[in-house]
Amino acid sequence: MHLSEITHPNQLHGLSIRQLEQIARQIREKHLQTVAASGGHLGPGLGVVELTLGLYQTLDLDRDKVIWDVGHQAYPHKLITGRYDRFSTLRQKDGVAGYLKRCESKFDHFGAGHASTSISAALGMALARDLKGENFKSVAVIGDGALTGGMALEAINHAGHLPKTKLLVVLNDNEMSISPNVGAISRYLNKMRLSPPVQFLSDNFGEQVKNLPFLGESLSPELKRVKEGMKRLAVPKVGAVFEELGFTYIGPVDGHNLEELISTFQEAHKHPGPVLVHVATLKGKGYEIAEQDRVGYHAQNPFDLATGKAKPASSPKPPSYSKVFAETLIKLAENNPQAIAITAAMATGTGLDKFQAKLPKQYIDVGIAEQHAVTLAAGLACEGMRPVAAIYSTFLQRAYDQIVHDVCIQNLPVFFCMDRAGVVGSDGPTHQGMYDIAYLRCLPNMVLMAPKDEAELQRMVATGVAYTDGPIALRYPRGNGYGVPLMEEGWEPLPIGKGEILRQGDDVLILAYGSMVYPAMQAAELLGEHGIEATVINARFAKPLDTELILPLAQRIGRVVTLEEGCVMGGFGSGVAEALLDADVVVPVKRIGVPDILVDHAKPEESLADLGLTSPQIAERIRTAFFSKQPSLVG
Repeated sequence: MHLSEITHPNQLHGLSIRQLEQIARQIREKHLQTVAASGGHLGPGLGVVELTLGLYQTLDLDRDKVIWDVGHQAYPHKLITGRYDRFSTLRQKDGVAGYLKRCESKFDHFGAGHASTSISAALGMALARDLKGENFKSVAVIGDGALTGGMALEAINHAGHLPKTKLLVVLNDNEMSISPNVGAISRYLNKMRLSPPVQFLSDNFGEQVKNLPFLGESLSPELKRVKEGMKRLAVPKVGAVFEELGFTYIGPVDGHNLEELISTFQEAHKHPGPVLVHVATLKGKGYEIAEQDRVGYHAQNPFDLATGKAKPASSPKPPSYSKVFAETLIKLAENNPQAIAITAAMATGTGLDKFQAKLPKQYIDVGIAEQHAVTLAAGLACEGMRPVAAIYSTFLQRAYDQIVHDVCIQNLPVFFCMDRAGVVGSDGPTHQGMYDIAYLRCLPNMVLMAPKDEAELQRMVATGVAYTDGPIALRYPRGNGYGVPLMEEGWEPLPIGKGEILRQGDDVLILAYGSMVYPAMQAAELLGEHGIEATVINARFAKPLDTELILPLAQRIGRVVTLEEGCVMGGFGSGVAEALLDADVVVPVKRIGVPDILVDHAKPEESLADLGLTSPQIAERIRTAFFSKQPSLVG
């Protein structure tokens, strides 16, 4: 059987180990070819090919449910659940998603994108099954990196309290999240990987002692305790924690040995309560370059399969915002020992791997634990440190209560640096940074800022480090800057809450925030070609707004447009509209941003066009809103 013939995972049933190994090779070939051509997550999926095939051999996927944590490692799952023919469209507009989506396949039982959710979801499904009197297996597959997330530990704590609830947790232990794991849990799992495998204690013990003439058919309470004690003795010390939490522990199992995996999963399914199967895998398995560089090949842009090197860009690109942020912070922190950079397992993504290399004593990686990262930062701030929490916009959502309760209420000077704010492209709706303006703007004591380009980003990093009156947040987009000249040092902090006028005009006032400033200027030029002259303001701050600048101009010009790369509801434009109403400046306001929809995976430029956020579209929307008698600016 060829991989292309598999449209349902149950077709794996009955295949020999040799046939499954052939399917495994084909999965890796397709996986590598696709990611090399279009980019995507590479190492995680390569590491779980045998795990996926072995597990699915023991399940009836018409009934049983498998919940994959995060989704980085779910490409093999997609390839054997009817998406082989479309797999070449991975992460492209209208193509196969890079993560799990319930609307994409009946085999994607729970959407994923953020870490540490699978055990909670699988337990919920198991409880619903039992309440409804149904009969199916509920399985969570979670990585050792995701296991550091508090939510996963909360779910394990709950599941262990339900000894009659049948649940299987498969721990995919490859010693990595994106970067190498950190913390005590990681050290603990490393010890377990080196321990001899642990299987179930044979039930023959009970059968044998029942035949003793003085015992009869049932075991006494004392002998039941003896049996449990013997079982504990069969589990090495390093595996006992999961047993004490109420799980039956099996492992570690060789995650690339199909025969061992299948027999282990078959045995695990027999147990009536929660079971944890510990599977040791190698991230990037089958592609030597990825095996050697498990951080760099976690995900890749299009690359050459033979060399592993990225395909050269058509022309040199300006530095990324992440790189400018990291290099600026390094130079500031070199002269400020109170500055402490914090990441939640995203050192490479945020650029803080460079910070760690230069200033390891001023660097903290908490693992996948955003809630802890924020309150840790609050504790550092209490003691006079200057914590800089660099967390993607979409991941900071996970720590919202900590932002409110532990930072804002106490008015602590924590500096939040939100990478990937706005449209992020092929990662899809779970990763789009759409909501940070709205979810932070409503919080007392919070200051919000966003740069128009990479040079202004430098000044805003300096502003955030210098600001000590309370919490302050900086958002900046994914990708490269505009190529504007950068300063090596000497960045002056910006005055808080002050914007700047970039262009003068009497017909319409355009207020742009962050990444929408340059498109606003381009739209203004297009309008000018048709006799419509715009004043353009780089707001710089969404909170506090520069009302001294904005209100008189709005009153005089009489038409206001706001631009933002974030949700319109509750965002920057809403703040401007509120400020105008509060000051009794009654003028028409057109808010342009992301409407009340989810932004799916596509190239960023495709998403921006779909959202009407390209410069020509913005100009046309302004013309339609206020100057409808003027001829159309497009077509």
